[in-house]
Amino acid sequence: MQTPNPPASTPFLRNKLALAMIMSGMLLAACSSEETTPPVETLNETTGSASVDQMAADRPEDLRPVDASRIINAGSNTADWLSHGRTYSEQRHSPLDTINRSNVEQLGLAWDFELDTDRGQEATPLIIDGVVYFTSAWSKAFAVDARTGEEIWRYDPEVPGAKAADACCDVVNRGLAAWGDMVFLGALDGRLIALDRETGAEVWSTMTVDPEGRYTITGAPRVVDGKVVIGNGGGELGVRGYVSAYDAETGDMVWRFYTVPGNPEEGFESDAMEMAAETWAGEWWRIGGGGTVWDSMAYDPELNLLYIGVGNGSPWNHHIRSNGEGDNLFLSSIVALHADTGEYAWHFQTTPAESWDYTATQHMILADIEIDGRMRQVIMQAPKNGFFYVIDRTTGEFISGNNYVEINWASGLDPVTGRPIEAEIVRYERDPAVVIPGPLGGHNWYPMSYDPDTGLVFIPSQNTSYVYSNPGDFEEQEVGWNLGVGGVNAPPANPEDAQRAQQLPASALLAWDPVTQQERWRVEYPVYGNSGLLSTGGGLVFQGSADGLFHAYRTDNGERLWSYPVGDAILGGAVTYELDGEQYVLALAGQGGAMPLTMGLLSGNYPRERNGRLMAFKLGAEGQVPEMATTQRVPLNLEGISSEGNAELGAAMYGAYCSVCHGPMALSAGPIPDLRYSPMLLSSEAFHGIVLEGTLESRGMPNFSADIGEAQVEGIRAFLLQRAATVAAE
Repeated sequence: MQTPNPPASTPFLRNKLALAMIMSGMLLAACSSEETTPPVETLNETTGSASVDQMAADRPEDLRPVDASRIINAGSNTADWLSHGRTYSEQRHSPLDTINRSNVEQLGLAWDFELDTDRGQEATPLIIDGVVYFTSAWSKAFAVDARTGEEIWRYDPEVPGAKAADACCDVVNRGLAAWGDMVFLGALDGRLIALDRETGAEVWSTMTVDPEGRYTITGAPRVVDGKVVIGNGGGELGVRGYVSAYDAETGDMVWRFYTVPGNPEEGFESDAMEMAAETWAGEWWRIGGGGTVWDSMAYDPELNLLYIGVGNGSPWNHHIRSNGEGDNLFLSSIVALHADTGEYAWHFQTTPAESWDYTATQHMILADIEIDGRMRQVIMQAPKNGFFYVIDRTTGEFISGNNYVEINWASGLDPVTGRPIEAEIVRYERDPAVVIPGPLGGHNWYPMSYDPDTGLVFIPSQNTSYVYSNPGDFEEQEVGWNLGVGGVNAPPANPEDAQRAQQLPASALLAWDPVTQQERWRVEYPVYGNSGLLSTGGGLVFQGSADGLFHAYRTDNGERLWSYPVGDAILGGAVTYELDGEQYVLALAGQGGAMPLTMGLLSGNYPRERNGRLMAFKLGAEGQVPEMATTQRVPLNLEGISSEGNAELGAAMYGAYCSVCHGPMALSAGPIPDLRYSPMLLSSEAFHGIVLEGTLESRGMPNFSADIGEAQVEGIRAFLLQRAATVAAE
C-alpha cells in the first residue's frame, strides 16, 4: 500500500485552515465517539414509529395535506415554513415584521427541546399547521408542538454506526420535505423514508443507492408535484453521482439523472451522458467520477425546471481522474432538469476541469431582478470557488459574476461565457501550490438568504486556503478518501500567497449586491463555521456564530441589534413562523460538521459537553438556556507506558486517517473524542482492536484494516502517546 507523506511544514500552510485540513495533504472520513449512539426509543417501543395513543390528545391545528398549491403559494403564508428554503425559490426570506429593528432586543427564549446526541445539527426545520418537523444527527426525525416544544413523536431509522466511515463531514442531516400527509427523510445509509406526519409511523422506505457502494445522504429531499427528489454524497470515496425522483405515495422511482457518464462500453443512459462523455478522458469510471448532488436544489413551477447543484470530481485531481484532459461535465455545475421527466435542459459549469473540491452544491436562489433596464429571471449561487454568479434560469446564459472572497486560482471570469480565467500555478501537476480558496471553499453548504426589500444576498463567507500537490503514486483506498492529492514535502511554488492567506479574517457575513456584483457591507468573525441565514420583513438578518451566539443585524447596514448566548453553534440557519399573532424565530443548535471536525480547536470552536437543542425565540419571553455541564479532563498517567511504533510515520498516518474527525494534532473541538486523553492509548491491544477489528464500529468508528496494518496503527499510537505526554507536562 501507499504510505502517505509526512506532514507539511506549517509556514507554508494557511495559518489555521491548512494545518487543520490535513497533516499529510489528504483527508479521510473516520469519525468515532466514545459516547454510544443507540437508537432512540420510540414512544411505543416499536422500532421506527411512535404511538398515536401516547401522543397529546389536543393538537395545535388540524393537519392539512401539503400539495402543490400550498408550496407554490408559500410566499404569502406567514404561519408556516413548508419547504427547505421556505419557498421553491429558496430565498429564505420571510415577510414577517412583528419582530423588527425597534423591538428585536426584546427577544427571549420561549422554549427549547433537548436532543439525544451531541453530534452536529445542520437541519432546517419545517413548520406545518402548528407542528415543527425536523431532523438531527444520525438521520433521526422529530415532531414537536410549535407553541410549546412538547414532543409529539420521534423516529429513528437506526443507521448502522459503521456507516459513519462513509460520511465525509459528520453524521449530519439537513432536514425533511413534506407532501400530502407525509414527511420524507433521507437517511445516512441511503434510504429514502416516508413518515406519517401525524404519528411518525413509517409508510414506506426505499434504498436509493447501491448499499455496497460508499454513498451517503445528508441533504434534505425536495418534493415537486408529488415526486420526492433526493441526491447523495460520497464524492471523495469513489462514487458516481446522480439525482433521483420517487413517487411520494408509493416510493417507486420515477426518473434518475446521472451527473457524470459511466463506462462508454456499457452505453449511455441519455443523450446528456453521451454529450458529457466527450469532455472526459482516460478510464474515469473506474473510481466513479464523483459529481454527487449532496445538498442544494431549487424549483421554478412556472418553467417546470428543477435546478440541481453538482459536486466535485472523484478523485479531486483532474490529472489522475481524466488524464488532465477535458472539462468533465457535469462536475461543479448548475444543471436544469425538466421536473416531470428528469431530462436535461441546460447547464452552467462554474469550475471546468475541477481539481480543488470546488463543488457547486452550495445554496441556489431564484429571483426576478432588474438588470440593465430589464427584468431577468435569474438563479444565483456563491459556490466554493469564490465567485458569485448570476445566471439566466430559463436558458443557463451567464449574466454576471465576481469574486466575493479573496482568490488566487483565477484572475476573473470571461465576460461573455463566465468561464474562469485560470492562473497557471494552480494546476499542481509539477509543484505544490497554495490555492485560495481551499477545499472548504469561500462558501460552504451554509445557506444564504435574499432580501427583496434591499435587493441584497446575504452570504456566510469564509477565507480558506490549501496546499495541493500531486502524489508520487495513486492507489485507491477502500476506507480512506481517494483525493489524488499528495503530501507536501517541499515549499509551494507561490509562498507569497501563503503569507497573503494568513492575513485574511476567518469568516464574514457579507451583504452582496447581485446587480452591481459588489459587497455592500460585512460583519467579520474570528471563527469558522458560522450559520446559514434568515432575513425578514422586519429589516433583520439572523445568523448564529460558531462561538455560541445568535445575532440579529440590520439588513441595510449590518449594525448588530441583538445577540443571545445559546451556548452552542447554530449551523443550518434559522426559520421564522407566526402562531396566534406571535412571531417566533427557531433554530437548531449543535456543533459539528466539517469545520470543527477537520480543523479541531484551530477552527476557533471550543469543546462543548452538551446535546444539541431546538430553540424558539419570541418577544418578551424569559426562558433560560440550561447551563452547560463541563467535565475536567484529566491527563493520562503514562508512567510505564511506551510504544515501539514509528511516531513520525504515525503522524503522517494520523493526518491521513484520523485528523478529519479527531482534529489536527489531536486537538479535537468535539464532539469527537480528544485522543490525547483517551485511555485506549494505554493498551496496544485495545487500540489495535478499535482501529483494525472495529470494536467501536457501532458507535461510528470504522475498521481500517482494509487500508492499513499493524505497524501503521502502532505508529499512530506512538504519535498520540507523544501528544498525550505534552498534555501531561502542561
